[in-house]
Amino acid sequence: MSKKKMKKTLPEQVMDKHNIPYEALSLNILDKSEAERDAILKTFHVKHDDIYKTLAAEGDKTGPIVAVLPITSHLSLKKLAAASGNKKVSMLPLKILQKTTGYIHGANNPVGIWQNKHFPIFFEQTAQNAPYILVSGGELGRSDKINPVDVALLVGASFVDLLEHD
Repeated sequence: MSKKKMKKTLPEQVMDKHNIPYEALSLNILDKSEAERDAILKTFHVKHDDIYKTLAAEGDKTGPIVAVLPITSHLSLKKLAAASGNKKVSMLPLKILQKTTGYIHGANNPVGIWQNKHFPIFFEQTAQNAPYILVSGGELGRSDKINPVDVALLVGASFVDLLEHD
């Protein structure tokens, strides 16, 4: 039972250095149908709700800030602004995302952004009680299964309500 050894990404190297446990997964579901996605996730024993996205925004007072929330949810810019001490927050345009965070769209990772940029990071409060969440591993098609509390402590993140409700 041999596993193909994956080269560790920067976020994984940082988590290793700080003794933060994680499971690196080669997981690409972006271009899959719902049935294909669910079958892939089942092989990893995770649900779609366990996958979190890392979004970069710009605050009018603080500059760049990062929000980590379920991929199935929508970010409330008003709540992110309030949590981060800004009056107004807007999403970073794609054309400056990589220059600002160091990552392309779909590969943003809270640990990597914290390591290189030290931007304020906010986790959606529902993650606080989850045994694990999946975040991008810092490359497209890579995910890291992490304990959100361990990672939030590492990056100095707060758990706050970030979700847009209908």
